Amino acid sequence: MRIISFNANGVRSAASKGFFDWLRLQDADVVCLQETKSQEHQLADPCYRPDGHHCFYRDATTKKGYSGVAIYARREPDEVITALGWPEFDEEGRYIEARFGNLSVVSFYIPSGSSGEPRQAFKYQVMEFLGPILEGWLASGRDYVLCGDWNIVRCRKDIRNWTSNQKNSGCLPPERAWLNGLVGEDEGSDGTPPRPGGWVDTYRVLHPQGEDYTWWSNRGAARANNVGWRIDYQFVTPSLAPRLRACSIYREQRFSDHAPYTVDYEGALR
Repeated sequence: MRIISFNANGVRSAASKGFFDWLRLQDADVVCLQETKSQEHQLADPCYRPDGHHCFYRDATTKKGYSGVAIYARREPDEVITALGWPEFDEEGRYIEARFGNLSVVSFYIPSGSSGEPRQAFKYQVMEFLGPILEGWLASGRDYVLCGDWNIVRCRKDIRNWTSNQKNSGCLPPERAWLNGLVGEDEGSDGTPPRPGGWVDTYRVLHPQGEDYTWWSNRGAARANNVGWRIDYQFVTPSLAPRLRACSIYREQRFSDHAPYTVDYEGALR
């Protein structure tokens, strides 16, 4: 089973840079997109619908051309859910979940607080809102894969310029404490005690000492110099950890300011 997560920073823009040509060669079972920046009716052209995939969208209703998430699935899901029950979050198009039997695949787009204090405050509200939901999913008995752009690094290994970003959104100590407090014990914590039986960071399990990034600022030559952040994840329930086989961050082509993150799991989609 292959799952890809990608923040497109505008799916039409990513398409013009060859993303869908690349995607057709990946043999993905599920693709989770974030920041589609489109309305579904704008994506009717077959070029936006990979061969053999069912396509589902949760567009932003608060502002057109903003945010938005999607899931492409080779197998038709049993159910697709697009709201968690808090309109301020749901209407920004930040969550979609596809269910296949006992497996749920989620595409998340956690807010960034980099534009100012009001959005940072909203980000903290989202973190508080999601905490009990994520705990409930862990206890549900379902297998979960949480894909997406979480806009938070976990530790020094996840960001090139650790010290200089300690006061910047995405690397703030309360953000890291929240995220690391959801994850089980691995090599990726900043010192926050792990949550026993918590979420599994697929990249960190497969690359305990890895220092790879998934996002680079458009300023200067950040990408050319690999001055990046790892803020795109696939977190899974502990039940799926034994099925992890490989992961990769694709950097050869630039479809967005983010790079696609692919994880291969043993066995078929079920």
